[in-house]
Amino acid sequence: MIPVLLIVVPLLSGLAAFFIKQEKGVKTWALLSTVITLVVSLLGLTVLNKAANLHADAEWLPLLGSRFTVGLDGMGQVLCLLTAVAFPIILVATWNSTYKQAHNFYAFMLLSQAGLMGVFLAYDALLFYFFWELALIPAYFLCSIWGGEKRIPVTFKFFVYTFIGSLLMLVGIIYIYLHTPDQSFALDAFYKATLTNKEQGWIFWLFFIAFAIKMPVFPFHTWQPDAYEQSPTAVTMVLSGVMVKMGLFGVIRWLAPVLPMATWLNGDTVALLSVIGMIYASLIAMQQDDLKRLIAYSSIAHMGLMCMAIFVTSEQGMQGVMIQMFNHGVNIIGMWIVVELIERQTGTRKISELGGLAQKAPGLTIMLVIVALANVALPLTNAFIGEFLLFTGVFNSTVSKNSHWFAAAGGITIILSAVYTLNMIQKVFYGNTSSLTASFKDIRFNERLVLGILVIVIVVIGVYPRPFLALTQETVDTILSRMIIKQPS
Repeated sequence: MIPVLLIVVPLLSGLAAFFIKQEKGVKTWALLSTVITLVVSLLGLTVLNKAANLHADAEWLPLLGSRFTVGLDGMGQVLCLLTAVAFPIILVATWNSTYKQAHNFYAFMLLSQAGLMGVFLAYDALLFYFFWELALIPAYFLCSIWGGEKRIPVTFKFFVYTFIGSLLMLVGIIYIYLHTPDQSFALDAFYKATLTNKEQGWIFWLFFIAFAIKMPVFPFHTWQPDAYEQSPTAVTMVLSGVMVKMGLFGVIRWLAPVLPMATWLNGDTVALLSVIGMIYASLIAMQQDDLKRLIAYSSIAHMGLMCMAIFVTSEQGMQGVMIQMFNHGVNIIGMWIVVELIERQTGTRKISELGGLAQKAPGLTIMLVIVALANVALPLTNAFIGEFLLFTGVFNSTVSKNSHWFAAAGGITIILSAVYTLNMIQKVFYGNTSSLTASFKDIRFNERLVLGILVIVIVVIGVYPRPFLALTQETVDTILSRMIIKQPS
């Protein structure tokens, strides 16, 4: 029941939103829908957290061996909660933004949420692919219609990348389907597919490229900074806070346990690409004058660390990935909200044109400093727990002979992250005010509310992460048991 509602509520609300022509009315409708979805997600974690309520199975395409099978394991719970939390926060934070044809904008936002929920819930490969496309298609329209001046070429690049990745993944899905014992798209059938090591080897890259584009991992990342820069900030929050997790989720659910030998054989290659991307993105972030591009490159570095931890297999690293997917979403959305608030009042995102905001907006400054320090994994913040587990898992892994080198090289990005983040805080919020910031006003109630909620989440998880770790432990054990080598606790 719960998985079906998580998909159906935003899907039907999104379709209905196309017919609500009044801007205030469609805003209220979209917010109400996302709040209902959040309530459903919380019920699935608490009072309705029983096996019968967390799985659903029905006939869908029987001639193809595909069923509408959805379910919530620990990882699904975490990512669906992230999706359910993110959308109402995004809508409240951008409540004062106006969009042409607002009913279409909010309809596509809700359809995107439905697609994301479906991706995280699907236990059938064809159903997973269907929702994968459902999540991406609204994002394409959101970027191309409501984006910046360069939105058309940027969105076309985004479309080409994602379309090629999706096509490669579809080829891989069909090939594995043909080698399942019962000609089925079910996840369990994919686990039992009879594939030689050579077949696993080339199928691995079909799936990995599709997922690497979404994360994104070097060298498949070039679409991301431009897309984040040109998209409306609300859409950027969805892309960076939630949608990039589709790639990590795909690797953990549909790649590593389905193609374990190929995952092991290619682990060092992927880990090396991840490390290169982390250092490269961090160095580029240090040179940015645009706040959106700085955060975009920062996100690439953080996603690279999570990708590396999956392939340099260890229990601590996998647990780190589980909790850090949620933490990254919370922190990066907080950063985007601050950028939106600054750009709305000053009309610029350039660091060199800002300054002295702490004098004019102490409330905003306090919130930003907490979120930014969480983004660099300061102790007692949520990201510290995640990154500590990630680096510990990579360093202690016995799967790769190069794990110590990967951990050391990745650790450089902690220093680089602190450099560009603290530099951004100093130049934007401290020093003298500029002509653009002299009349800056502090944040309103709704903006304080959403940033306050994010800050509370950051501190609570940073101090007491045990519930999240307990929630995902069973999923971690299951995934690692299928990845050949499971590290001792």
